[in-house]
Amino acid sequence: MQERMVIVGASLAGLRAAQAARKAGHEGPLTLVGGEVHLPYDRPPLSKAYLEAGEQAPETPTFRTEDELRDELDMELMLGTWATGLDGERKIVTVCDSEGETRELEYGSLIIATGAAARTLPDADKLSGVHTLRTLDDAKSIRDALDAGARTVVVGAGFIGSEVASGARKRGLDVTVLEALPVPLVRSVGEAMGHACAKLHEAHGTDLRTGVKVTGLQGEDGKVTGVSLDDGSTVPADLVVVGTGVAPNTEWLAESGIQLHERDKGIVCDETLCVGLDGVYAAGDVVHFPHPLFDGTLLRLEHWTNAAEQGTLAAKNALNPAEAKPAKSVPYFWSDWYDSRIQFVGIPSADEIRVVSEELGEENFLGLYRTGDRITGCITIDRPTQIMKYRRMIAQSKSWTDALEFAGVS
Repeated sequence: MQERMVIVGASLAGLRAAQAARKAGHEGPLTLVGGEVHLPYDRPPLSKAYLEAGEQAPETPTFRTEDELRDELDMELMLGTWATGLDGERKIVTVCDSEGETRELEYGSLIIATGAAARTLPDADKLSGVHTLRTLDDAKSIRDALDAGARTVVVGAGFIGSEVASGARKRGLDVTVLEALPVPLVRSVGEAMGHACAKLHEAHGTDLRTGVKVTGLQGEDGKVTGVSLDDGSTVPADLVVVGTGVAPNTEWLAESGIQLHERDKGIVCDETLCVGLDGVYAAGDVVHFPHPLFDGTLLRLEHWTNAAEQGTLAAKNALNPAEAKPAKSVPYFWSDWYDSRIQFVGIPSADEIRVVSEELGEENFLGLYRTGDRITGCITIDRPTQIMKYRRMIAQSKSWTDALEFAGVS
């Protein structure tokens, strides 16, 4: 009988790993461990369609019913259960459920897909009305507040926070977005592209304030009433959504011997997603891996596409390490703001970022990223038919000249 595969993390990467394992011929026991009590669900809708107004709450975006998961994948589901330790020599994962009961799971192969947790503000847990948006429960709370007409303040002008702002504005609510950097998204897409994204907020009546520092929260009777800034002012709020980034969920690996990145404690893998322990691979938001298309640069990607592709690859490699393949898909993500879709492929660090067209609202915004003599990134706003063509160009290591010619410029 084949040894057990244990997958820690019951979101997209974990589910894709389970599906890939069965498709690859794994007939042994398969256990999926998830910290939330919910069945595996799709996260992108939580900050998009799930927040839109409607008489009825939207359906929970689960991937499969419990019966389908058990019947199709013959899988043991351990939900509401957290991994607390890993012994790589004994090949044992220790887990603990909501009742405090612990259990040791022996494995032949292990996939770590624990994702990341949202960062928040100091003392945020002391006031109702202050939320991050990472889980289904977060989305439910934010939707309830928007249904009640909450004055909304978003801390952080990243993609998740901007999608929340978009959802609130679609309802006609007052929204203020507070961003510490002078240009939003500068680390994600570059300065010129950050300005273009900022224009979307301005065009839809969102109060975007850049270069401001949040110093604290104001409250009354246990409820948030405002956000304090370093200039002494307070922005009134009934709902505060904190979108200041995430931290990989790796505390349980502190004594495992796995190398954790010095900056954010994400897992450092090799190009095949192996963590350096026998039979142990990782996938998704928790992973740093060297990307062969970008000179082996260590990347950690918080994108849906990356989680799906790495979950599949990690399971295949874990079951057949002698023929393990490298992770080399070109990064891709999208974000829906107001009536526009922002799409990005590649990586944002570049020697040159050229705005080919910067008019918004006419389906013609395009920015290209050059490293050396190659195209290494592309961003579009409302140009859905082109973005995947540039993704293929990056995958094929096409030249900068090729990219400019395709864009119709020289």
